[in-house]
Amino acid sequence: MKHGVVPVQIRGLWPNQSGCALFIGNEDKVFIINVDPWMGKTISDFIHQRVPERPLTHHLMLSIFKGFGISVERIVITELKNQTFYARLILQQENELGRKLVEVDARPSDCLALAVALKAPMYVTRSLFDQMEDMSEHLQRINDQEELE
Repeated sequence: MKHGVVPVQIRGLWPNQSGCALFIGNEDKVFIINVDPWMGKTISDFIHQRVPERPLTHHLMLSIFKGFGISVERIVITELKNQTFYARLILQQENELGRKLVEVDARPSDCLALAVALKAPMYVTRSLFDQMEDMSEHLQRINDQEELE
């Protein structure tokens, strides 16, 4: 699935009435994925390398991955259907028996949290990227407002 994808990163996080707006994109375009407040905090904590006192779900997953020698090769946000985003988590396990790739259906927010924690590549399918409204100016206004405060 590497062909037909666009590399992206989290360009900003902004709390809103329904939780948190994740601004996803690159230099060409930025779009929003809304996540619940807990996921917004989790992703923010990974971005700022804040570690909770006790492991939370994503930390548990990372520990399991480490224990089994599994890495996140990449994540791909694949489509928007009925106002719900879909994503794939591509995992790799390599050992003396060889290399194995597993592609798992997952929520984009979980994929993004794990990718940020492990500095794994993030992608969006070209078709989804092209259909999303560009929110770059909106993000710039938010950043400009924060600078004034």
